[in-house]
Amino acid sequence: MLSVVEKTPLSVDAAPVLKVEGLKAYYQMNYFGVRREVRAVDDVTLTIKRNEIYGIAGESSSGKSSLIKTIAGAITPPLRVVEGSVKFDFGGQTLDVYGEPERMKKARWQHLSYIMQGSMNVLNPVRKVKHAFHDFAFEHMGLSERAFRERVEKHLQRIGLDPRVLESFPHQLSGGMRQRLTIALATVCEPDFIIADEPTTALDVLVQQDVLALIKDIQRRMGASIIFVTHDMTVHAAIADRIGIVYAGRLVEEGPTLDVFRQPQHPYTAHLIASLPRLGDKTRRSALPGKPPNLAEPPNGCRFHPRCPLAIDKCKTDNPPLENRLSGRVACWRAGEVAAA
Repeated sequence: MLSVVEKTPLSVDAAPVLKVEGLKAYYQMNYFGVRREVRAVDDVTLTIKRNEIYGIAGESSSGKSSLIKTIAGAITPPLRVVEGSVKFDFGGQTLDVYGEPERMKKARWQHLSYIMQGSMNVLNPVRKVKHAFHDFAFEHMGLSERAFRERVEKHLQRIGLDPRVLESFPHQLSGGMRQRLTIALATVCEPDFIIADEPTTALDVLVQQDVLALIKDIQRRMGASIIFVTHDMTVHAAIADRIGIVYAGRLVEEGPTLDVFRQPQHPYTAHLIASLPRLGDKTRRSALPGKPPNLAEPPNGCRFHPRCPLAIDKCKTDNPPLENRLSGRVACWRAGEVAAA
């Protein structure tokens, strides 16, 4: 059986630090008089509590990266928010991501930070590492140059890096060290909220384990909330307190990680979990038929119905709402019938 670590978050506050309501973000393009709209994020509603790690899972092209970019306010055309709201609560002060752009700009890195996918998306290959810290964090910390350097060096020591790496170029460091540095960059200002976009991608299993332990340690010490995005369900099993499953731009299931793994309510979630390898199990696993839909022309009704083993006529015409069920939420007309498939 798959081993899922039972996690008790450190004094998770029930008050939400993030509220996303009815969020729609589409890629809108108009070439040669032809208008095309890709519905990458389509009516997503979720909340994230203080001091919580919230995992977002789904296969490639499901809309995970578009969702977190929209939450972070880090979108550029052709991606546009067409409806909905994203609001943070930093110390009792509400911040509307798309209603207060100037406040949002000031909140970056100090209150909201981003661990990007791939360290070389952050580190400049022709500049020493110390310049990255200065560029990202110096203006937000209000310290002298000397005090800032001391703060950065102490932060690096806490996460197991020798401060001498500041004088290195990125190519002189291993992949694991570079990834640790991207995490250090995102957390040096001790933000309230961290968005991690597949931070363990392209790392071997042992380095992944170290990076996950580092992220959990930082989160517990700082009391920050984290959105952790990855398609790897085993990583979610190890780190997430709650998990949201995204398919074709929509949130189809959400709940405490242990409950979702033990008793998935949506057939897509059940397939993701069933595809994981298990020690001693040599049973052949069948692939999910078909492929994700074209989000420029998504199917009517439930977007998963062309691939779903439980689909009925209603699934083809009516989109199921995301409703409370057991300890979480699920959008499926046949929720809970997974075992019968």
